Amino acid sequence: MKDIYSAIKVSDNVYWVGAIDWTIRDFHGYTTPHGSTYNAYLIMADKITLIDTVKKPFKDEMLARIQSVVDPSKIEYIISNHSELDHSGCLPEVIDFIKPEKVFASTVGVKTLKELLHNAHEIIAVKDGETLSLGNMDVSFMETRMIHWPDSMFTYLAKDELLFSQDAFGMHLATLERFADEIPAATLEYEGATYYANIVLPYSAIVLKALEKVAASGLKIKIIAPDHGPVWRKDLGFILDLYKKWALQKPKAKAVVIYATMWHSTEKMAEAISESLAQSGIKTKLISMNETHRSEAAYEVLDAGALIIGSPTLNNNILPQMADVMTYLKGLKPANKIGAAFGSFGWSGESVKHLEEILKEMKVDLVTESIAVKNAPDSGVLEKCHDLGKIVAAELLKKVNN
Repeated sequence: MKDIYSAIKVSDNVYWVGAIDWTIRDFHGYTTPHGSTYNAYLIMADKITLIDTVKKPFKDEMLARIQSVVDPSKIEYIISNHSELDHSGCLPEVIDFIKPEKVFASTVGVKTLKELLHNAHEIIAVKDGETLSLGNMDVSFMETRMIHWPDSMFTYLAKDELLFSQDAFGMHLATLERFADEIPAATLEYEGATYYANIVLPYSAIVLKALEKVAASGLKIKIIAPDHGPVWRKDLGFILDLYKKWALQKPKAKAVVIYATMWHSTEKMAEAISESLAQSGIKTKLISMNETHRSEAAYEVLDAGALIIGSPTLNNNILPQMADVMTYLKGLKPANKIGAAFGSFGWSGESVKHLEEILKEMKVDLVTESIAVKNAPDSGVLEKCHDLGKIVAAELLKKVNN
Protein backbone atom coordinates (compact mmCIF):
# COMPACT_ATOMS: atom_id res chain seq x y z
CA MET A 1 0.00 0.00 0.00
CA LYS A 2 2.89 2.35 0.79
CA ASP A 3 3.99 2.31 -2.87
CA ILE A 4 0.48 3.01 -4.20
CA TYR A 5 -0.64 5.94 -2.07
CA SER A 6 1.42 8.94 -1.08
CA ALA A 7 0.90 12.09 0.94
CA ILE A 8 0.83 15.51 -0.72
CA LYS A 9 2.62 18.45 0.84
CA VAL A 10 0.23 21.31 1.59
CA SER A 11 2.58 23.69 3.44
CA ASP A 12 5.98 23.68 5.12
CA ASN A 13 4.74 21.47 7.94
CA VAL A 14 1.48 19.92 6.71
CA TYR A 15 0.67 17.01 4.43
CA TRP A 16 -2.66 15.89 2.97
CA VAL A 17 -3.16 12.24 3.93
CA GLY A 18 -6.82 11.77 3.06
CA ALA A 19 -8.73 9.49 0.73
CA ILE A 20 -10.50 9.84 -2.62
CA ASP A 21 -13.94 8.29 -3.02
CA TRP A 22 -14.45 8.06 -6.77
CA THR A 23 -17.71 6.09 -6.63
CA ILE A 24 -19.95 7.71 -4.00
CA ARG A 25 -23.12 8.99 -5.64
CA ASP A 26 -25.33 9.84 -2.68
CA PHE A 27 -24.45 11.78 0.45
CA HIS A 28 -27.50 11.61 2.77
CA GLY A 29 -29.87 12.58 -0.02
CA TYR A 30 -27.53 14.92 -1.92
CA THR A 31 -26.40 13.44 -5.21
CA THR A 32 -22.63 13.46 -5.73
CA PRO A 33 -22.05 12.60 -9.40
CA HIS A 34 -18.38 13.57 -9.22
CA GLY A 35 -17.53 11.64 -6.05
CA SER A 36 -15.79 13.19 -3.05
CA THR A 37 -12.69 13.27 -0.91
CA TYR A 38 -12.30 12.72 2.81
CA ASN A 39 -9.45 15.01 3.76
CA ALA A 40 -7.14 14.29 6.68
CA TYR A 41 -3.99 16.25 7.40
CA LEU A 42 -0.70 15.49 9.10
CA ILE A 43 1.16 18.22 10.99
CA MET A 44 4.87 17.35 11.21
CA ALA A 45 5.51 19.11 14.52
CA ASP A 46 7.55 17.91 17.48
CA LYS A 47 4.33 16.20 18.48
CA ILE A 48 3.15 14.84 15.15
CA THR A 49 -0.58 15.51 14.88
CA LEU A 50 -3.32 14.06 12.69
CA ILE A 51 -6.22 16.39 11.86
CA ASP A 52 -9.38 14.29 11.36
CA THR A 53 -9.55 10.79 9.96
CA VAL A 54 -11.61 9.38 7.08
CA LYS A 55 -14.68 7.30 6.35
CA LYS A 56 -14.22 3.80 7.73
CA PRO A 57 -13.68 1.88 4.45
CA PHE A 58 -10.82 4.25 3.54
CA LYS A 59 -8.72 3.75 6.68
CA ASP A 60 -5.98 1.79 4.92
CA GLU A 61 -5.63 4.42 2.20
CA MET A 62 -5.15 7.13 4.82
CA LEU A 63 -2.64 5.06 6.78
CA ALA A 64 -0.70 4.31 3.60
CA ARG A 65 -0.45 8.03 2.81
CA ILE A 66 0.76 8.68 6.38
CA GLN A 67 3.28 5.86 6.02
CA SER A 68 4.75 7.63 2.97
CA VAL A 69 5.80 10.46 5.32
CA VAL A 70 6.27 8.90 8.75
CA ASP A 71 5.61 5.73 10.70
CA PRO A 72 1.96 6.17 11.88
CA SER A 73 2.97 5.01 15.38
CA LYS A 74 4.91 8.27 15.76
CA ILE A 75 1.66 10.30 15.71
CA GLU A 76 1.14 11.63 19.24
CA TYR A 77 -2.03 13.71 18.86
CA ILE A 78 -5.26 13.34 16.90
CA ILE A 79 -7.64 16.30 16.57
CA SER A 80 -11.24 15.73 15.50
CA ASN A 81 -12.70 18.93 14.04
CA HIS A 82 -15.99 17.27 13.10
CA SER A 83 -17.46 14.01 14.36
CA GLU A 84 -19.60 13.09 11.35
CA LEU A 85 -18.76 9.55 10.29
CA ASP A 86 -17.13 10.51 6.99
CA HIS A 87 -14.41 12.07 9.19
CA SER A 88 -14.51 9.85 12.26
CA GLY A 89 -15.74 6.45 11.06
CA CYS A 90 -12.33 4.80 11.42
CA LEU A 91 -11.24 6.84 14.45
CA PRO A 92 -11.48 3.99 17.03
CA GLU A 93 -9.47 1.64 14.82
CA VAL A 94 -6.89 4.34 14.10
CA ILE A 95 -6.53 5.06 17.83
CA ASP A 96 -6.05 1.34 18.50
CA PHE A 97 -3.45 1.11 15.75
CA ILE A 98 -1.52 4.33 16.39
CA LYS A 99 -1.98 4.52 20.16
CA PRO A 100 -1.62 8.32 20.28
CA GLU A 101 -0.83 10.12 23.49
CA LYS A 102 -3.99 12.25 23.30
CA VAL A 103 -7.12 12.76 21.20
CA PHE A 104 -8.91 16.11 21.13
CA ALA A 105 -12.33 17.37 20.03
CA SER A 106 -14.67 20.24 20.86
CA THR A 107 -16.77 19.98 24.02
CA VAL A 108 -19.78 18.85 22.00
CA GLY A 109 -17.53 16.74 19.79
CA VAL A 110 -16.41 14.64 22.77
CA LYS A 111 -20.04 13.78 23.55
CA THR A 112 -20.98 13.20 19.91
CA LEU A 113 -18.05 10.89 19.21
CA LYS A 114 -18.95 8.76 22.22
CA GLU A 115 -22.61 8.62 21.12
CA LEU A 116 -21.69 7.70 17.55
CA LEU A 117 -18.80 5.32 18.09
CA HIS A 118 -19.49 3.91 21.58
CA ASN A 119 -15.80 3.45 22.28
CA ALA A 120 -13.90 3.63 25.52
CA HIS A 121 -11.08 5.85 24.27
CA GLU A 122 -10.58 9.04 26.24
CA ILE A 123 -11.14 12.18 24.20
CA ILE A 124 -10.11 15.54 25.66
CA ALA A 125 -12.36 18.55 25.17
CA VAL A 126 -10.83 21.80 23.93
CA LYS A 127 -12.59 25.14 24.24
CA ASP A 128 -13.15 28.01 21.86
CA GLY A 129 -10.00 30.13 21.76
CA GLU A 130 -7.82 27.52 23.47
CA THR A 131 -4.25 26.96 22.26
CA LEU A 132 -2.47 23.60 22.21
CA SER A 133 1.31 23.29 22.04
CA LEU A 134 2.73 20.76 19.60
CA GLY A 135 6.23 21.46 20.87
CA ASN A 136 7.78 23.68 18.21
CA MET A 137 4.46 25.10 17.03
CA ASP A 138 0.94 25.74 18.31
CA VAL A 139 -2.60 25.16 17.12
CA SER A 140 -5.61 27.10 18.34
CA PHE A 141 -9.28 26.22 18.20
CA MET A 142 -12.36 28.15 17.14
CA GLU A 143 -15.83 26.71 17.71
CA THR A 144 -18.06 26.93 14.63
CA ARG A 145 -21.17 25.28 16.02
CA MET A 146 -23.79 24.37 13.39
CA ILE A 147 -21.45 24.71 10.43
CA HIS A 148 -22.86 22.28 10.03
CA TRP A 149 -23.08 20.13 13.22
CA PRO A 150 -23.10 21.29 16.86
CA ASP A 151 -19.61 19.84 17.40
CA SER A 152 -17.91 21.60 14.48
CA MET A 153 -14.74 23.60 15.02
CA PHE A 154 -11.82 25.11 13.10
CA THR A 155 -8.19 24.43 13.97
CA TYR A 156 -5.54 27.05 13.12
CA LEU A 157 -1.84 26.35 12.70
CA ALA A 158 -0.15 29.71 13.27
CA LYS A 159 3.31 28.68 12.00
CA ASP A 160 1.97 27.92 8.51
CA GLU A 161 -0.94 30.41 8.66
CA LEU A 162 -3.21 27.49 7.81
CA LEU A 163 -6.86 27.06 8.76
CA PHE A 164 -8.27 23.54 8.96
CA SER A 165 -11.91 24.42 8.25
CA GLN A 166 -13.64 21.01 8.52
CA ASP A 167 -16.77 21.04 6.30
CA ALA A 168 -16.72 24.79 5.61
CA PHE A 169 -15.35 25.91 2.21
CA GLY A 170 -15.47 22.35 0.91
CA MET A 171 -17.16 20.51 -1.92
CA HIS A 172 -17.88 16.96 -3.02
CA LEU A 173 -15.40 16.51 -5.86
CA ALA A 174 -13.17 13.50 -6.43
CA THR A 175 -10.00 14.60 -8.17
CA LEU A 176 -6.28 13.91 -8.10
CA GLU A 177 -5.69 17.67 -8.11
CA ARG A 178 -5.34 18.64 -4.46
CA PHE A 179 -5.36 22.40 -4.83
CA ALA A 180 -8.17 24.69 -5.95
CA ASP A 181 -5.87 26.67 -8.25
CA GLU A 182 -5.39 23.48 -10.32
CA ILE A 183 -9.13 23.25 -11.03
CA PRO A 184 -11.18 25.52 -13.36
CA ALA A 185 -12.91 28.36 -11.51
CA ALA A 186 -16.28 27.48 -13.04
CA THR A 187 -16.02 23.95 -11.61
CA LEU A 188 -15.08 25.29 -8.20
CA GLU A 189 -18.00 27.72 -8.16
CA TYR A 190 -20.54 25.12 -9.31
CA GLU A 191 -19.38 22.39 -6.93
CA GLY A 192 -18.96 24.86 -4.08
CA ALA A 193 -22.44 26.29 -4.63
CA THR A 194 -24.00 22.83 -4.90
CA TYR A 195 -22.33 21.84 -1.63
CA TYR A 196 -23.41 25.06 0.10
CA ALA A 197 -26.99 24.81 -1.17
CA ASN A 198 -27.43 21.20 -0.07
CA ILE A 199 -25.53 21.21 3.24
CA VAL A 200 -24.66 24.66 4.60
CA LEU A 201 -27.61 26.81 3.49
CA PRO A 202 -29.79 26.34 6.62
CA TYR A 203 -26.97 27.79 8.71
CA SER A 204 -26.36 30.93 6.64
CA ALA A 205 -26.84 33.33 9.55
CA ILE A 206 -24.22 31.37 11.50
CA VAL A 207 -21.88 31.40 8.49
CA LEU A 208 -22.00 35.20 8.41
CA LYS A 209 -21.17 35.36 12.12
CA ALA A 210 -18.31 32.89 11.63
CA LEU A 211 -16.87 34.95 8.78
CA GLU A 212 -17.03 38.02 11.01
CA LYS A 213 -15.44 36.07 13.88
CA VAL A 214 -12.52 34.93 11.74
CA ALA A 215 -12.03 38.46 10.37
CA ALA A 216 -12.15 39.96 13.88
CA SER A 217 -9.65 37.40 15.20
CA GLY A 218 -6.85 38.94 13.18
CA LEU A 219 -5.61 35.51 12.13
CA LYS A 220 -3.33 35.57 9.11
CA ILE A 221 -4.61 32.87 6.78
CA LYS A 222 -2.66 31.82 3.69
CA ILE A 223 -4.20 28.37 3.28
CA ILE A 224 -7.67 26.96 3.94
CA ALA A 225 -7.76 23.17 4.23
CA PRO A 226 -11.33 21.79 4.27
CA ASP A 227 -12.48 18.23 4.95
CA HIS A 228 -13.87 17.75 1.42
CA GLY A 229 -12.54 18.83 -1.95
CA PRO A 230 -9.45 20.86 -2.83
CA VAL A 231 -7.20 22.93 -0.58
CA TRP A 232 -7.29 26.70 -1.05
CA ARG A 233 -3.76 28.17 -1.22
CA LYS A 234 -4.26 31.09 -3.67
CA ASP A 235 -6.90 33.82 -4.03
CA LEU A 236 -8.73 32.89 -0.83
CA GLY A 237 -11.05 35.81 -1.49
CA PHE A 238 -12.67 33.74 -4.25
CA ILE A 239 -14.24 31.23 -1.87
CA LEU A 240 -14.67 33.67 1.03
CA ASP A 241 -16.59 36.12 -1.17
CA LEU A 242 -18.76 33.32 -2.52
CA TYR A 243 -19.60 32.14 1.00
CA LYS A 244 -20.59 35.67 1.99
CA LYS A 245 -22.75 36.03 -1.11
CA TRP A 246 -24.45 32.67 -0.59
CA ALA A 247 -25.00 33.34 3.10
CA LEU A 248 -26.54 36.78 2.51
CA GLN A 249 -29.07 35.24 0.06
CA LYS A 250 -29.76 38.52 -1.68
CA PRO A 251 -32.40 37.83 -4.33
CA LYS A 252 -31.36 37.93 -7.99
CA ALA A 253 -33.51 38.44 -11.05
CA LYS A 254 -33.79 34.68 -11.39
CA ALA A 255 -36.82 32.43 -11.08
CA VAL A 256 -36.98 28.68 -10.63
CA VAL A 257 -40.12 26.86 -11.75
CA ILE A 258 -40.26 23.40 -10.20
CA TYR A 259 -43.01 21.00 -11.15
CA ALA A 260 -44.02 17.37 -11.60
CA THR A 261 -46.56 16.22 -14.13
CA MET A 262 -48.80 13.23 -14.72
CA TRP A 263 -50.38 13.69 -18.16
CA HIS A 264 -48.48 16.85 -19.19
CA SER A 265 -51.19 19.33 -18.15
CA THR A 266 -49.12 20.79 -15.31
CA GLU A 267 -46.09 20.69 -17.60
CA LYS A 268 -47.85 22.90 -20.17
CA MET A 269 -48.69 25.38 -17.42
CA ALA A 270 -45.07 25.38 -16.22
CA GLU A 271 -43.82 26.06 -19.73
CA ALA A 272 -46.20 28.99 -20.19
CA ILE A 273 -45.11 30.52 -16.87
CA SER A 274 -41.44 30.05 -17.72
CA GLU A 275 -41.77 31.60 -21.17
CA SER A 276 -43.44 34.65 -19.64
CA LEU A 277 -40.76 35.05 -16.99
CA ALA A 278 -37.99 34.88 -19.59
CA GLN A 279 -39.79 37.35 -21.87
CA SER A 280 -39.95 39.73 -18.90
CA GLY A 281 -36.17 39.71 -18.50
CA ILE A 282 -35.93 37.15 -15.71
CA LYS A 283 -33.30 34.41 -15.86
CA THR A 284 -35.47 31.33 -15.64
CA LYS A 285 -34.78 27.69 -14.83
CA LEU A 286 -37.53 25.15 -15.54
CA ILE A 287 -37.10 21.94 -13.56
CA SER A 288 -39.18 18.81 -14.00
CA MET A 289 -38.98 16.61 -10.93
CA ASN A 290 -39.94 13.68 -13.13
CA GLU A 291 -36.32 13.73 -14.35
CA THR A 292 -34.30 15.89 -11.91
CA HIS A 293 -32.69 15.08 -8.57
CA ARG A 294 -33.66 17.20 -5.56
CA SER A 295 -30.08 18.39 -4.98
CA GLU A 296 -29.92 19.98 -8.43
CA ALA A 297 -33.13 21.85 -7.62
CA ALA A 298 -31.52 23.08 -4.39
CA TYR A 299 -28.53 24.36 -6.36
CA GLU A 300 -30.78 26.37 -8.67
CA VAL A 301 -32.86 27.78 -5.82
CA LEU A 302 -29.75 29.04 -3.99
CA ASP A 303 -29.45 32.31 -5.92
CA ALA A 304 -33.02 32.61 -7.19
CA GLY A 305 -35.34 35.41 -6.12
CA ALA A 306 -38.53 33.59 -7.11
CA LEU A 307 -39.75 30.03 -6.53
CA ILE A 308 -42.83 28.88 -8.44
CA ILE A 309 -44.07 25.34 -7.90
CA GLY A 310 -46.65 23.12 -9.58
CA SER A 311 -48.20 19.69 -9.22
CA PRO A 312 -51.30 17.79 -10.27
CA THR A 313 -53.46 16.24 -7.56
CA LEU A 314 -52.91 12.61 -6.64
CA ASN A 315 -54.98 11.02 -3.87
CA ASN A 316 -55.98 14.44 -2.53
CA ASN A 317 -52.34 15.50 -2.36
CA ILE A 318 -49.34 16.44 -4.50
CA LEU A 319 -47.23 14.02 -6.55
CA PRO A 320 -44.63 12.17 -4.44
CA GLN A 321 -41.68 13.65 -6.33
CA MET A 322 -42.94 17.14 -5.47
CA ALA A 323 -43.46 16.14 -1.84
CA ASP A 324 -39.86 14.91 -1.84
CA VAL A 325 -38.26 18.04 -3.24
CA MET A 326 -40.40 20.46 -1.25
CA THR A 327 -39.71 18.64 2.03
CA TYR A 328 -36.03 18.82 1.15
CA LEU A 329 -36.11 22.52 0.22
CA LYS A 330 -38.13 23.42 3.30
CA GLY A 331 -35.43 21.87 5.47
CA LEU A 332 -32.74 23.88 3.69
CA LYS A 333 -34.54 27.13 4.61
CA PRO A 334 -33.86 29.31 1.56
CA ALA A 335 -34.64 32.94 2.36
CA ASN A 336 -35.83 36.12 0.63
CA LYS A 337 -37.99 34.46 -2.04
CA ILE A 338 -41.26 35.41 -3.66
CA GLY A 339 -43.40 32.81 -5.38
CA ALA A 340 -46.63 31.27 -6.58
CA ALA A 341 -48.28 27.88 -7.06
CA PHE A 342 -50.13 26.16 -9.90
CA GLY A 343 -51.40 22.75 -10.92
CA SER A 344 -54.03 20.59 -12.53
CA PHE A 345 -56.52 18.05 -11.20
CA GLY A 346 -59.08 15.53 -12.31
CA TRP A 347 -61.78 15.83 -9.66
CA SER A 348 -60.79 16.79 -6.09
CA GLY A 349 -58.08 19.38 -6.75
CA GLU A 350 -56.21 19.79 -3.46
CA SER A 351 -52.65 19.99 -4.85
CA VAL A 352 -52.42 23.74 -5.27
CA LYS A 353 -53.69 24.36 -1.75
CA HIS A 354 -51.01 22.02 -0.40
CA LEU A 355 -48.33 23.80 -2.45
CA GLU A 356 -49.45 27.18 -1.11
CA GLU A 357 -49.19 25.88 2.44
CA ILE A 358 -45.65 24.63 1.81
CA LEU A 359 -44.57 27.98 0.38
CA LYS A 360 -46.05 29.80 3.35
CA GLU A 361 -44.23 27.47 5.75
CA MET A 362 -41.03 28.32 3.85
CA LYS A 363 -41.83 32.02 4.29
CA VAL A 364 -42.03 32.52 0.54
CA ASP A 365 -44.06 35.65 -0.21
CA LEU A 366 -47.00 34.67 -2.46
CA VAL A 367 -47.35 37.59 -4.85
CA THR A 368 -50.28 36.42 -6.98
CA GLU A 369 -53.23 34.07 -6.90
CA SER A 370 -52.54 30.45 -7.65
CA ILE A 371 -53.87 28.77 -10.77
CA ALA A 372 -55.63 25.40 -10.67
CA VAL A 373 -57.18 23.85 -13.77
CA LYS A 374 -59.44 20.84 -14.13
CA ASN A 375 -57.96 18.33 -16.53
CA ALA A 376 -56.08 19.89 -19.48
CA PRO A 377 -55.39 23.65 -19.74
CA ASP A 378 -56.95 25.44 -22.71
CA SER A 379 -55.61 28.60 -24.31
CA GLY A 380 -57.38 30.74 -21.72
CA VAL A 381 -55.72 28.96 -18.82
CA LEU A 382 -52.32 29.13 -20.50
CA GLU A 383 -52.85 32.86 -20.93
CA LYS A 384 -53.48 33.11 -17.18
CA CYS A 385 -50.25 31.21 -16.60
CA HIS A 386 -48.48 33.66 -18.87
CA ASP A 387 -49.94 36.52 -16.81
CA LEU A 388 -48.80 34.82 -13.59
CA GLY A 389 -45.26 34.82 -14.94
CA LYS A 390 -45.51 38.53 -15.78
CA ILE A 391 -46.75 39.39 -12.29
CA VAL A 392 -44.01 37.41 -10.57
CA ALA A 393 -41.40 38.97 -12.87
CA ALA A 394 -42.59 42.50 -12.12
CA GLU A 395 -42.61 41.88 -8.36
CA LEU A 396 -39.19 40.24 -8.50
CA LEU A 397 -37.64 43.15 -10.43
CA LYS A 398 -39.08 45.57 -7.87
CA LYS A 399 -37.60 43.49 -5.03
CA VAL A 400 -34.19 43.20 -6.69
CA ASN A 401 -34.00 46.89 -7.58
CA ASN A 402 -35.06 48.23 -4.17
